[in-house]
Amino acid sequence: MNILLLNQFFWPDAAATSQLLTDLARELADRGHRVSVICGAGSYAEDAAHDGPPVTMHRVRTTTFVRGRVGRVLSYLSFFSSAGVRSLRVPRPDLVVTLTTPPLLPLLGTLLKRLRGARHFIWEMDMYPDVAVDLGYFRRGGLADHVVGALADLARREADGIIALGECMKDRLRARGIAPEKISVADNWADGREIQPVARAGKAGELVVLYSGNLGLAHDVATISGAMQLLRQEPIRFVFAGGGARTEELRSLCTRAAVEQVAFRPYAQRSSLGESLGAGDIGLVTQLDSCCGSVVPSKVYGLLAAGRPVLFVGPAAATPARIIRRFGCGWHVRCGDVPALAALLRDLARRPEQVRAAGLRARAALVQHYDRPLGVARVCSILGAGAPAATCDAEVTLRRQPPVPCAAEQPALESL
Repeated sequence: MNILLLNQFFWPDAAATSQLLTDLARELADRGHRVSVICGAGSYAEDAAHDGPPVTMHRVRTTTFVRGRVGRVLSYLSFFSSAGVRSLRVPRPDLVVTLTTPPLLPLLGTLLKRLRGARHFIWEMDMYPDVAVDLGYFRRGGLADHVVGALADLARREADGIIALGECMKDRLRARGIAPEKISVADNWADGREIQPVARAGKAGELVVLYSGNLGLAHDVATISGAMQLLRQEPIRFVFAGGGARTEELRSLCTRAAVEQVAFRPYAQRSSLGESLGAGDIGLVTQLDSCCGSVVPSKVYGLLAAGRPVLFVGPAAATPARIIRRFGCGWHVRCGDVPALAALLRDLARRPEQVRAAGLRARAALVQHYDRPLGVARVCSILGAGAPAATCDAEVTLRRQPPVPCAAEQPALESL
């Protein structure tokens, strides 16, 4: 089958959508499909530690991607126009998969379906215009909300299928009037071979809470900073590895409140992500209530792979909270409940055995449900992209078994 994938970010970009799409492209190629990718030439955050997948890449010119609102919009518009022209020139695809960077990119899939007779699937990474409304970019019920919503829903209704990242996102799609039989849920994943549990090298008797990745507008900062102020005299340290729109805000809050048990570090490369995640005892994930379903945090899966329990500050209906309830691999605190978060962390600092046990359950959940071979197989099945090869079947069967470390690895697991 001739498959065309469209997204602004692709290998060697280190953006989350790039990594997921690269994993899928590699799997589709390994299954014998002819895969082409239309992507941007610029980099969001480059990580070329891995070889590129065996696919045909059509890199189109775009303006430089920057995090400012105007620069982001210009970058999106330039990619949309360039990708539209290129998509009409590539060999006719049997299947088109569009992601949602930039917003409304699925309209190109609709065009290709109508003009070239291809099946079209939308892989919703962020839901538009919902996320723009939730973050205050669009006024709810305003002109932009109506126009973008009408165009996005047109593409959804015309698509052969839609892949949602969780039940919370499926609920949002259904609320927009999208037929539930058209929506399939496929959780994101992490690579359990690439990210493995390691022993934390640090101060004994200290609980380290790690936030890894982008700290953006969809994330709760107030609850975290409030708890940090209440815990200034406790043996609890916070580490923020990454960046994002709210990182400087949090750094300023810590300075003004004289919070000293905190460290800020740069983004970790994908090749060293396992080591970076292993620097904490607990992984912190946050999400504002307003963004439940319009975005689904992908940080959870790397933490599961690293054997670290998840502390989620966010709405109970969000996917991370559902995973925690299902597998007992962490704890959930609602946004704004600063006393509850501080009390929980005080208790966990005194009960390291609970943290270790939850970490073991986290790794088991990854191996059995969210490992890379299982994740890409789910998406391939939804796309109707053929059964795995015999070797892939064997790998998936192997990954369904709980991890059995060799003697050299045993101390690392026991020290979680």
